[in-house]
Amino acid sequence: MAHDVVVIGAGFGGLAAAVALRRAGVSDVVVLDRAAEVGGTWRDNTYPGCRCDVGSNLYSLSFAPNPEWSNTYSYQPEIQRYLVDVVERYHVRPLLRLGHEVTRVAFERTSGLWHVEGPFGVRRARCVVLATGSLSEPRLPAIPGIEAFAGPSMHTARWDDTVELAGRRVAVVGTGASAVQVVPEVAAVAGELTVFQRTAPWVLPHGGRAVPARTRALYRRLPPLQRLARLGHYLQRELLVLGFVKDPARLTRGEAMARANLRAQVNDPDLRARLTPDYRLGCKRVLLSNDYYPALARANVELVTDAIERLEPTGVRTSDRKLHEVDVVVWATGFRVTDNPVVARVADADGRSLAEALAGRLDHYRGTTFPGFPNLFMLGGPNTGLGHSSVVFMMESQLRYVTGAVERALAEHALIEPTAEAARAWTGRLRDRLPATVWGTGCASWYLTETGVNTTIWPDFTFTFRHATRRFDARDHRVAAAPATL
Repeated sequence: MAHDVVVIGAGFGGLAAAVALRRAGVSDVVVLDRAAEVGGTWRDNTYPGCRCDVGSNLYSLSFAPNPEWSNTYSYQPEIQRYLVDVVERYHVRPLLRLGHEVTRVAFERTSGLWHVEGPFGVRRARCVVLATGSLSEPRLPAIPGIEAFAGPSMHTARWDDTVELAGRRVAVVGTGASAVQVVPEVAAVAGELTVFQRTAPWVLPHGGRAVPARTRALYRRLPPLQRLARLGHYLQRELLVLGFVKDPARLTRGEAMARANLRAQVNDPDLRARLTPDYRLGCKRVLLSNDYYPALARANVELVTDAIERLEPTGVRTSDRKLHEVDVVVWATGFRVTDNPVVARVADADGRSLAEALAGRLDHYRGTTFPGFPNLFMLGGPNTGLGHSSVVFMMESQLRYVTGAVERALAEHALIEPTAEAARAWTGRLRDRLPATVWGTGCASWYLTETGVNTTIWPDFTFTFRHATRRFDARDHRVAAAPATL
């Protein structure tokens, strides 16, 4: 027997998919996740200081508002509790199959079914929704000698609370989104902290603040007020598209604000110079922090900008031949986004991997479906990432299209996939537009593949994406009868 739908991943996307599919009348849905609890990224990233850089009211599911957010920009533990609460509020728990790591997803042409495989065995599915997320697989840099380091080391996404940092010599490698959050926390307890920077990030002041009890009470009593606050934050974020996409020259004002922030918090001119970016604001992810720069200015903190040559048993050797002796190494080096190994496990009937889409070699339709992969849907797929707003909004937008397609596939006993022409047209328009945006101004970033193709970012307002995915349009799809064996 086959399930109607198998959802892979129990983070924001997977939970939203489960709720949306059940609301659409699809009763035979199971959600697989490799971990022992839901949460995805927000379950796994438990490093000190972890928080979201999108406002709480917007970085939440539209159908599940939370009037109890304690901060306008939530910290990891509260987001994780929110996702567990969504499971209970919307009765998703019976659908969950936790501890089910998926190792292979393959389409079988004879039966017209997807085979979802793992240590648990095989589950067959008429439709599959991939909701594993782009920030799920930690990336370690290709630095010689990583295994030679004799002390403990950990990636921020695999934080180990048993490793003692107090009073010790700690290295943090990387200065991206996780680094600006963890560095101040580590600096406060470490005896010595050495931060290794490859490229200086743009850092703007963080606007997060505690939500007063009175405001939370108003949100409980008058839910439209919270929806209005969400709309206000959404519109404010959409204005960034005018600079990021429409006219990158507009970003000079933001750059001036960031430089002023740096001058106000770092007095040492040499350190300030090494912390000044040499690329356009927004080309790499813009970071928010009020305590990162002050942490780097502490007496027990050193910023190293020489390239790392290799790791040795007692520390980090840089290109100036200096050995920086440390006791613990923290890798704040991000995730495998354009080469996510999870997607490499998905194959069509001829063995072609879906990883080709993330590498820019396979056309996609609405960042959600792919020619040759019938009844397969991907949340957070190619070019649905954002540099300015909430990916939760994007995934909910995709679900309008997904539920419509799934309903038709089940009702008509059909296999549905986008036509090659529709996918080529959609992908082509994106690739034509992206080089003129801020993400195409020349910096290296995790938005780009090894060949420089941006398969990550959506280059427009998010409401245009919602309009494009507002419904399933059969004209852009091949709808074929599934094998009678179903």
